[in-house]
Amino acid sequence: MTCSCSPKKINRDIEEKINKHPCYSEGAHQHYARIHLPVASACNIQCNYCNRKYDCSNESRPGVTSDKLKPIEAVKKVLFVGGKIPQLSVVGIAGPGDALANPKQTFETFRLLKEKSPDLKFCLSTNGLKLPQYIDEIVKYNIDHVTVTVNTVDESGYIGSKIYSWVHWEHKKRRGIEGAKILLEQQLKGIKMLTDRGVLVKVNSVLIPGINDKDLPNVAKKLKELNVFLHNIMPLLSKPEYGTKFGLDGIKSATNKEIMVARESCGIDVKLMKHCRQCRADAVGLLGQDNAKEFTKDRYINMSFDELEKIYNRQNREKKHKLIEEWRRHLAKANQRVKLENAKREDLSSTGETKLVAVTTRGEGLINMHFGNAKEFFIYEAGDKAIKFLMCRKVKNAYCDGMQKCDNNPIEEIQNTLKDCDILLTQKIGECPMRELKDIDIICDEEFAAEPIESSVAKAIYKHFTFEIKEAI
Repeated sequence: MTCSCSPKKINRDIEEKINKHPCYSEGAHQHYARIHLPVASACNIQCNYCNRKYDCSNESRPGVTSDKLKPIEAVKKVLFVGGKIPQLSVVGIAGPGDALANPKQTFETFRLLKEKSPDLKFCLSTNGLKLPQYIDEIVKYNIDHVTVTVNTVDESGYIGSKIYSWVHWEHKKRRGIEGAKILLEQQLKGIKMLTDRGVLVKVNSVLIPGINDKDLPNVAKKLKELNVFLHNIMPLLSKPEYGTKFGLDGIKSATNKEIMVARESCGIDVKLMKHCRQCRADAVGLLGQDNAKEFTKDRYINMSFDELEKIYNRQNREKKHKLIEEWRRHLAKANQRVKLENAKREDLSSTGETKLVAVTTRGEGLINMHFGNAKEFFIYEAGDKAIKFLMCRKVKNAYCDGMQKCDNNPIEEIQNTLKDCDILLTQKIGECPMRELKDIDIICDEEFAAEPIESSVAKAIYKHFTFEIKEAI
C-alpha cells in the first residue's frame, strides 16, 4: 500500500524539536517517556471541569497528584527517574494548579534543571492568563514547548462564562463574561508572543458537549492564524465522584464519537494531537504507562546531587536514545508510507469505504500486548489507499487480572469502547473474549503479533475485507 498524497512537511528545525517529545510527536510517544513535576499548587482561574486533588492515586486525569514537591525535591526526582528510565526525554510542569500562577516555584525548578539535566526538553502547561508577563523567563530557561488551554474564542465571553467560575485578575476575582473576556485576551496575546519568539505551542481544548462543541472549529481557525503547532481536543471527564462543578451538575463526559466528530471538523485548519492521555500532574513514564507509584519521595529525597548525577548517567542515557532512534528508523522502513495525518476519507479509500482497527500495544511501535492486559486501545481508520491514527481509547479495567474466571471478566466496558470497530489486532487473546467480541461483530486477529503496527493495520484490512487492489502492500 502506497499513497499518492502526503501530509504537509515539517521543517527540519521543528522536526528536531519534537523528535523526542512524546506529546508533540505521535511517532515519539511509544518510545520516549515524560515526567510531570507537581511544584505548582495554586491556580488563578476556576474551571468548572477541574478539581485539583492531592494524595489521589485512583484517578488518572489532569489536576490530581499524590505528591507536592519543592523545586529541589523535583530536580532530585528527575535525576533519579532519568537514571531508572533512560528513555526519559521531557520534563514538564503541568500543575496541579497552573505553572505561571506559581512563577517562583516553576522557574526555580527550571533553573536547577537547566544546570543538572540540560539534555532534557523542558515544557510547561498554563491557562494563559499570565503568559504575556512571563515570555522572557520562558525563553531564558529554554522552555521551547508550551501548552495553553483554550476552550473557546468567543469574544462575547458568553461561552467562557459557562466554563469558568472565576478568573483572578489584578487582585480580584472576575466572574462571568468579564472574567472570560480577560482570560481570552491574555491567552491570544500570549500565544502570539510565544510563536513570534519561536516557541512551539500546543493548545488543549476540552470538548464540553452542549457548551463549546460548536465553537471548536473557530478555535482551530484562530490557532492557525497564530501559528500554533498542535491542537489537542480532549474529552470532558465528568463524573460526580470527581467533585467538579460539571460533574455535580450532571454534565456528561464527552464520548469517543463526539471527539471524532470534533477532530474531523478541526483537522483541516491545524495539526491535531490524537494520542493524548490527559495525564496527572505527577505522571511518570511512557504515555499510557504511569509509573509514578514506583518513584515515591523516600527513594531519592535523602540522596546527594552527586549520588543522583551518577544514577542519571548521561552517557548511558545517550546510548539508550541512539538505540531508540535506530529502532525507529527500522520501524519506519517496515511501515513504509501507509499512514496519513489529518487525512479525509477520500485520501484513505478509493471506494469511500473504510474500517476501524483497534490495536493493543505496550509501546515500541509493535503489536506486543495481550488483550487481557490492555487498558487502552489504539484506533486506526483504514482504507485501500492509506491509514490514519484516530485516537487512544481507555478502559478502567483490563479484561484479566490473572485470578478471575472467564464469566466474571469485565467485557461490557471493552465492548462499549470498541463497538464501532471492525478488527482487533492483538498479541494474544483467549477463546472467551474472542467469542464475546465476535458477538458485536469484531474480528480478532493474532497473526500480526510482535509486528509493526502501521503496516499490520494495512495488511489486516486486505486480509479481512475485499477492496479493489491497485498497488500491493
